[in-house]
Amino acid sequence: MNSRRLAVSLALLVPALSLSSPAGAQPAADPAPAPSPKAPPGPRAAPPRPSRAAATSAAAAAGAADLRRLGEAFADVADKVGPAVVQIEVTVGEDVSSPLRWFRDGGQRRGLGSGVIFSPDGGILTNNHVVDGARAITVRLRDGRMFAGRVAGRDPATDLAVIRVDAKDLPAATFGDSDAARVGSWVVAIGSPFGLGHTVTTGVLSAKGRGGVGVNDVEDYLQTDASINPGNSGGPLVDLDGRVLGINTMVVSRGQGIGLAVPANMARRVAEQLFRNGRVERAFIGVGLQDLTPQLAAAMQSPPRAGALVNAVAPDGPAARANLEPGDVITSVAARPVRDAQDVIRELFNHNVGETLALEVVRGGQRYLTRVTLAPRNEPPPPALPVQRAPARHPGLGLTLRDAPAPRGPGGERGSVARIVAVANDSPAERAGLRPGDVILEADRNRAPTAAAVEEAARDGELLVRVQRRDATFYAALRR
Repeated sequence: MNSRRLAVSLALLVPALSLSSPAGAQPAADPAPAPSPKAPPGPRAAPPRPSRAAATSAAAAAGAADLRRLGEAFADVADKVGPAVVQIEVTVGEDVSSPLRWFRDGGQRRGLGSGVIFSPDGGILTNNHVVDGARAITVRLRDGRMFAGRVAGRDPATDLAVIRVDAKDLPAATFGDSDAARVGSWVVAIGSPFGLGHTVTTGVLSAKGRGGVGVNDVEDYLQTDASINPGNSGGPLVDLDGRVLGINTMVVSRGQGIGLAVPANMARRVAEQLFRNGRVERAFIGVGLQDLTPQLAAAMQSPPRAGALVNAVAPDGPAARANLEPGDVITSVAARPVRDAQDVIRELFNHNVGETLALEVVRGGQRYLTRVTLAPRNEPPPPALPVQRAPARHPGLGLTLRDAPAPRGPGGERGSVARIVAVANDSPAERAGLRPGDVILEADRNRAPTAAAVEEAARDGELLVRVQRRDATFYAALRR
């Protein structure tokens, strides 16, 4: 640009500068030229776009923040529900396979499981298979407290049981609505796999309404991929609000990440009845059911797409009074669609004896409605477990003893010790795990007692002994 063009350009810029005069300054003598029309504003410049590296860094930071929030949610669930989860140790019987057991429990086999406190007054829900065959039950809380547990009731049909401990103001878990839980939502399992107390694992709710496993009479499981192992049985499966959605029950050994839990709605119903009455009153309509297979449906006239096929009707039962017949297909119960026979069983279980339910039935291609009043099933109670039976009264707490030579002392002296010759069945001694051949090293803190001294110490119905079995020693407590 030459000097003339530069001067013209500068001259054009000067009138556009709106320089105000200082306060009190006089206006110029010559009138100012008329302002020229303003040009319309042009488009605003777009903000600079962030670089790809900056965008990636921002996305990574946001993702990390989301993961931190999710991790905090898991930790909050563990803090909220953890105090209500217990470890259950069950003495079942003798186990001579491992010398290590002798140091721990006097040669008795112990099973490990989990449970969840549902009542502050000492009600603990677990699986029936956790307590099956129990001779003694020990409940360990997360805060370290231990209680002797007793079975308040059990329901093998759903594989649930309730343990009661003598305690008040226990931290009880809150149960949620398992029917409203959404498949795909996050869940947390808490329990004691392989005896590792209060282990927390995470996953999603994989499916609902799983049945046909063939393990229990009533099957309506939640499925999860949260890691569940032996010892998790009886522990809770909870949502991110800390509400119990199910009671972890089993894993499908043929697959990976397939755990099953009894839904909370069913579990809560069973737990309340067992805790209150010691048994479950289950509804009954008096029919035999089977699944409607494609082969059976093809042989019927205008068959429904799904339902439960009635194959037997009990005379004078509720179904007979409701005019059901063999060959009918139940397609809904209480307005809930029925896919298979298990659906009917599940729905009946969710209602009380005495209620009247509407059934939709297909017979000969025609649909009709009927109403059936639920009656009690009158099932015999499950047999009492050893822990539920009082020990048989035996003299000397069930011990038969004789004096035997003791090992020589440091100075070569040799006394006698009490050796167990026999243990009475279902006696306090048997429940404590004592066996013939055991040597009693101490009785109520008295060392090297004779047989007569042990028998005298047992007269009050209580006895603490230190026992030698082969190369191991252990303590055992006997109580009438």
